[in-house]
Amino acid sequence: MQLVDVLKGATEFLNKQGVDQARLNAEHLLAHVLGIKRLDLYLQFDRALGEEERSPLRDLIRKRGAGIPMQHLLGSVEFCGRLFKSDPRALIPRPETEQLIERALTYPALNRVLDVATGSGVIPITLALESPEATIWATDISPEAVALARENGELLGVDRVTFLEADLIPSSLLGNGGFDLITANLPYIPSTEIPTLSREVLQDPILALDGGIHGLDLIVRLAPLAMDHLAPGGRLLLEIGIDQSIEVMNMLSGYNYRDIAALPDYQGIPRFIEAVKGTR
Repeated sequence: MQLVDVLKGATEFLNKQGVDQARLNAEHLLAHVLGIKRLDLYLQFDRALGEEERSPLRDLIRKRGAGIPMQHLLGSVEFCGRLFKSDPRALIPRPETEQLIERALTYPALNRVLDVATGSGVIPITLALESPEATIWATDISPEAVALARENGELLGVDRVTFLEADLIPSSLLGNGGFDLITANLPYIPSTEIPTLSREVLQDPILALDGGIHGLDLIVRLAPLAMDHLAPGGRLLLEIGIDQSIEVMNMLSGYNYRDIAALPDYQGIPRFIEAVKGTR
């Protein structure tokens, strides 16, 4: 059976299962099975595929049709131009989070950085690779996520990130002058909205999605903790959900943060909040 026919059949199946971008999904999975780049498929449309190649593809296509995310099937996700390991232990990194990295890298003097709720570790690892002078800590309450983050650090050769299993910020990190930057992409989806999420998103750990009744429980807890752990003039940089910017900015103002600003993502949605430590 020719490659082009296998690809057509896989695409038709995924379309029937309601998978978005069915053709692109089929191409990625077929390229993965064959061990070639996706674009190289177009140079091999006449290639004959035997059962030893079609069988693993069928298994992957069935799983994708059942709602298993592409990143889990491939075992990897691209983030800021690098491949990270991805599996059900942690939230799949979203493209918008790359903009958090872009903003963080505009700040001067990133000597001590803390990433809270680090998940798979893409934020601190990327910051370490882009800021060789920085010493970075990262925390997550999930031991499974911390294990995955450590694996990603080893995969990318990063040894300047200390990963800790902790609820937000542990007291052991107090002192030493505080952090120049604290980043956090905390769970921000309201609990009542969790059942309405797509089947792919629901493959992420609920712990990484559920932000409490209004979606802001963890952000409310982090704000005063971050104030205590930031150096004078240190910054807090948050990723938030849609329609949360005003409430988060008002809350941070109440803790005497200054220079509070909402920053849009590429779709114009206020997606990030930055604030500078003020005086209490």
